[in-house]
Amino acid sequence: MDFKTEHIRRLHQKDFDFEQLALELFRFQAQHNEVYKEYLSHLHILPEQVARLEQIPFLPIEFFKSHAVVTGTFKPEQTFLSSGTTKATRSRHHVSHLAWYTRTAELIFEDFFGSFQQYEVLALLPSYLVQGGSSLVTMAAHFMKLTGQREEGFFLHDYNKLLVAIRQAQQQGKKVLLIGVSYALLDWARKLQGSENLSDVIFMETGGMKGRHREMIREELHAHLKQGFGVSRICSEYGMTELLSQGYSLGEGIFRPGFSMRLLLRELNDPFQVSNSMRSGGINVIDLANVDSCAFVETKDIGRLYPDGSFEVLGRFDNSDIRGCNLLIA
Repeated sequence: MDFKTEHIRRLHQKDFDFEQLALELFRFQAQHNEVYKEYLSHLHILPEQVARLEQIPFLPIEFFKSHAVVTGTFKPEQTFLSSGTTKATRSRHHVSHLAWYTRTAELIFEDFFGSFQQYEVLALLPSYLVQGGSSLVTMAAHFMKLTGQREEGFFLHDYNKLLVAIRQAQQQGKKVLLIGVSYALLDWARKLQGSENLSDVIFMETGGMKGRHREMIREELHAHLKQGFGVSRICSEYGMTELLSQGYSLGEGIFRPGFSMRLLLRELNDPFQVSNSMRSGGINVIDLANVDSCAFVETKDIGRLYPDGSFEVLGRFDNSDIRGCNLLIA
């Protein structure tokens, strides 16, 4: 069994020590990922001298736009593309085995929300469907398959049809999970203005105004959504094209990373000062599912990290592209 296959086996069986597995993956990628290897060389980093997570250099997320960030040589089964405007260069994330991604997403979701058999999964992701190449759409489609639902659950702008699908699922005794990009959920919430009883629906926003509405802090967005849908909480997903793992918030904007993720923070003015004890800073993510690319990603998000590993996303660096997880600092 080769390194990647064994790594994924251990990951999915959840039979690992996070730091040990991360360091093993770091040394493997430092040798077999040419982009990351060159980056480490420019930093004068000797992989054999890295002994702690805080010593691992994180690859700036922009490399996924400018380079093919791949570990080893393989023919991708899937290449995920980031959302963005037509003028923007989209990030590319090459994946050798799609099942590695979907199984990871499945296990993380069940840790937070339980068995798929109790759900009907619906998705309001119009811009992602139109642009194509979305890891989020792939994940949602996989979730729909796992529920055993008969009807495809993707919707563009037909809110009446979406409402009918929700009512039909509820009549069948199913819990309804609606995954939606922020601007589309906001559009629908403003149309409804509390006119429908959707209190039993689990709404999960994935971020992203895409220039359709002014950017707003998460608390303001959730206030609008709660009022429009008549619910007491809005769940959220933390994920991006460059990551194959997700974090989830069950409400109030506090995220917990999936079992395959860990966050460290970096100083805002010195990206090489990394710690797990900072109160706030730039978000660095270790994603053990990123076996084909780079598991150590320096994102453009700014966050707050709590001692139990949970976190908040406070905003993004000013020079960042407008992306799906873009929320401005209050």
